[in-house]
Amino acid sequence: MAAANESITKDMFLPAELDQSANEKISGEVVSVWKDAFRRFVQNKGAVASLIIVIAIVLMALIGPHLNNYGPTDQDLNRSNLPPRIAALSWLPFFSGKEDGIDVYQQHGIKKDFWFGTDQLGRDLWSRTWDGTQISLIIALIATLVDVFIGVTYGGISGYFGGRTDNILQRILEIISGIPSLVWIILLILVMKPGLIPITIAIMATNWIAMARIVRGEMLKLKNQEFVLASTSLGASHSRIIFKHMIPNSLGMIIINTMFSIPSAIFFEAFLSFIGLGIREPQASLGSLINSGYEVLQLHPYQTVYPGLVICLLLIAFNLIGNGLRDAFDPKLRH
Repeated sequence: MAAANESITKDMFLPAELDQSANEKISGEVVSVWKDAFRRFVQNKGAVASLIIVIAIVLMALIGPHLNNYGPTDQDLNRSNLPPRIAALSWLPFFSGKEDGIDVYQQHGIKKDFWFGTDQLGRDLWSRTWDGTQISLIIALIATLVDVFIGVTYGGISGYFGGRTDNILQRILEIISGIPSLVWIILLILVMKPGLIPITIAIMATNWIAMARIVRGEMLKLKNQEFVLASTSLGASHSRIIFKHMIPNSLGMIIINTMFSIPSAIFFEAFLSFIGLGIREPQASLGSLINSGYEVLQLHPYQTVYPGLVICLLLIAFNLIGNGLRDAFDPKLRH
């Protein structure tokens, strides 16, 4: 009780020794937007696995046709419709070289293996599958890059200037999007022969519309931000503000939409080739290979399985990568 009754004096308190410079120190690690997005993308196991699958397919598309002695257009009717056979995996039913219990290779007197089998003209499906994958990826890549360029430029100008410019450009956009893509294809086929260039142009004709609308929305959101107003007050030109300040700040959305555009272009090419409006013989694409195998699906299903498996892996993998990038760049999903 005596201690409780002691009076509190000023001598009992001493000033705390504080370093004023400590207030200026940042307690955590400084992480840039791109580094943070990369960390969060790597944590997405599905997206990383999909990226590995895409890289593996691209590598096989480049080196696959050169792994054996058969070109994608080499024909030999003596080896037509051979089932897949790999000597080291002959214990597996899918690579035994047998159909209905009959050794087709022994029946035709063929000693060499065809890993994916052959088609009706005796062409090696291994070489044709990877060569077709290469063509499909080239078409999708060219179409997507051009779509990004047109869509970003068109959407950036429309959203930045607004007013009458935006109104006119958006009405043009609505007219173009109102015409079905298949109509564009048929019109191009009437003018040009089916092939690599017409199908690429056809995909580019309408795929950029989604990118333009997304970039326009980003421009409308960013053009009233402080950094844009500061650049305007310093006398920066319109082109510099759009392409040096606003587009880089929209790069996350552009990358995400690009990753979704690639599988869309691959599927569109496969669909057109499947219905006979795309790649023609003797060239091969994934869609044309599926179309050829569809004709003998009940007798020789392997001719459809392998190109179908490749296109399914590409579509699923690119979509998962797009989802992973969307989650990585979206600040609302940060924990």
